[in-house]
Amino acid sequence: MTPLRVFITGASSGLGAALAREYAAQGATLGLLARRGDTLAALIATLPNAERHRHYAVDVRDHAAIAAAAQSFLAHANGVDVVIANAGISVGTLTEHAEDIPVFTEVIATNVVATAATFAPFIGAMRAQRTPGRLVGIGSVAGIRGLPGAEAYSASKAAVISYCESLRLEMKPHGIRVVTLCPGYIDTPMTQVNPYPMPFLMAPDKFAARAAQVIAAGDSYAVIPWQMGVVAKVLRLLPNAVYDWAFSKAPHKPRKAASPAAPPQ
Repeated sequence: MTPLRVFITGASSGLGAALAREYAAQGATLGLLARRGDTLAALIATLPNAERHRHYAVDVRDHAAIAAAAQSFLAHANGVDVVIANAGISVGTLTEHAEDIPVFTEVIATNVVATAATFAPFIGAMRAQRTPGRLVGIGSVAGIRGLPGAEAYSASKAAVISYCESLRLEMKPHGIRVVTLCPGYIDTPMTQVNPYPMPFLMAPDKFAARAAQVIAAGDSYAVIPWQMGVVAKVLRLLPNAVYDWAFSKAPHKPRKAASPAAPPQ
């Protein structure tokens, strides 16, 4: 069986690193992209078949650099099977603070625009392959209903969910599956700054194993862990008045002004 060829952004820590470990254990050839090239190199040194993998020290807001990394990996691996646009920033924002507006821009650029910039250079190659691949966007339960204090993050993840739905319809005639994964609370640097209890907190390696199953099946949408999927369905059904009553006093994620943003993953 031919090894999978998998390209992952935000691969230096958190979900990205866990996904890299999962796919490497399956024998895949990996292309790992993040800002911290030394961290990526150290991660690859711990993976099976380390000599097959490639890493790219790129900020996902640099779209030309993403395209160059994609072309490099396509040439190295002779194609691609799975592209996971995982890079993201999670930080509290409040519209009333003018200094948070640049943070909005950073979050949208990293979480939304970079997702499209990650997929774009791979679509032509996937269309040309005999076995079309999977494009995987990382949404969040926070994108299903807006959370107080997380205006930019909730908006960005809602955008990712809708964007992937649109892309899924566009790619269907070409046999390319678009998969939207919505993590709940996963124990990564992104969530470890949260100053409040997190229900159904999941280890990143367990998330990665389940995510790989969903991606292999080509499912269009999944919330992981499943318990948060139940919560998500309930949240969708709540009338605004009930939702507002239940969540208006919810605890806030720290703002960037008060606490540095978790590094892009």
